[in-house]
Formats: sequence, structure tokens, C-alpha cells
Amino acid sequence: MNSRNRYWVWFALAIFLAALAIGIMTGVFRIDPMAQFLVFVFVLVIIALLAVVGAVFLGIVITHRALASETFTPFEEGTMEGISEIKKELKEIRKELEGLKEEMKRD
Repeated sequence: MNSRNRYWVWFALAIFLAALAIGIMTGVFRIDPMAQFLVFVFVLVIIALLAVVGAVFLGIVITHRALASETFTPFEEGTMEGISEIKKELKEIRKELEGLKEEMKRD
């Protein structure tokens, strides 16, 4: 099955589910509560599967974009500089705290 056919299958499934949901809400399709629950579960599973597929696709796109360019963007460089400055300041604060602890032990 080529990609064009897959697109139409997914599109037809989405249209069918939307028509079914609208028909149930408007009372065109009258179904018993158990069948209504099963339809709800079926639709919920389809939505969950589509969400997982979309998340995987988004992860692939983001990973490809990150790995394709071997240089960092200005935003990424700025973020890394900020993190390194924070680490330096934390080291200085730790040294000052150790010095204060030593002074408190002497007193």
C-alpha cells in the first residue's frame, strides 16, 4: 500500500468516526449503553494510537533536525554559556560555604 492510499484510509477512518460521533450525539444512531461504551473505548484507542504515532513522528523530526546540523544555534550556545556560568557560581558558593563551616568549627 503506497503512502497516498494510506492517507485516504486514515482520512476515511477519521470521517467515519466523526460522523458516528455526531450521529450518536444527535440521536440519528440509537445504540444501547453497552455498545455506546464499546464505541467510546474504540474511539479512545484510535485517538491514543494516533497520539503515539504523532509523538514518535515529532520525536524523529526533532532528533533529525538536532543531529543534522553539526553546529549549535545562537540560542543553544547562549543556554550552554548560561549553564556554565551557573556551575561556576555554584562552585564559588560551595567554596565559601566550606570556608564558613571551617570558621564556625574554630569558634
